[in-house]
Amino acid sequence: MAILATLGFSMNVSLDDVTVKGISSVSKTDLDYCDQLGYTMKLIGLAKRDEGRVEVSVEPTLLPKEHPLSSVHNEYNAVYVYGEAVGETMFYGPGAGSLPTATAVVSDLVAVMKNMRLGVCGKAVQEPLHQRVLKQANEIDSKYFLRLKVVDKAGTFQAVTSVFAEYEVSFEKLLQMPIEGHQLAEVIVITHHTNKENYENLYKKLSELEVIESIESCYRVEGGR
Repeated sequence: MAILATLGFSMNVSLDDVTVKGISSVSKTDLDYCDQLGYTMKLIGLAKRDEGRVEVSVEPTLLPKEHPLSSVHNEYNAVYVYGEAVGETMFYGPGAGSLPTATAVVSDLVAVMKNMRLGVCGKAVQEPLHQRVLKQANEIDSKYFLRLKVVDKAGTFQAVTSVFAEYEVSFEKLLQMPIEGHQLAEVIVITHHTNKENYENLYKKLSELEVIESIESCYRVEGGR
């Protein structure tokens, strides 16, 4: 993603600029709730530029089932691009396995040899067109998925919703499921759009709330409106 962002936005984006979250915490329960709410989960590399400011991340992300990237499975990879002039485009193909890897390596070697014969390899350095400016937390906008384990008693839902209201984060979708054999329930929320700063403050406040046993999982939600 650092390479793609550097090429796509013509600015020096380094590995340290990429926010990274792995897949080790993803559970089957998360995937089941995603499916129930009309989403799939994919490990998404995301690069966005708005008014000269960029954000770059790699993390498990919920996508609507109708999104083109939701249909990418197994060893296949895809790059989905939205540009002002070209609109929506997607590049799709196998991204693993011996033959696709060998093909890519040989293609790169042929390109290097061709450039050497033409005398155009390593003769000049092209400086980035734009200065690297990263978005601040209050400029990063997204929806979020939260799965909470809460005390199943009167007043719990009101306490939870009051925290969301405090940080002006509203619900797009909501599920509440009792946990059999325990005085606990799971609350699954997909928020409307909010900025990352609000979300991080909301997450911190929820983690301190007495009626919340634990925050089981949280993921970014992209695609759709």
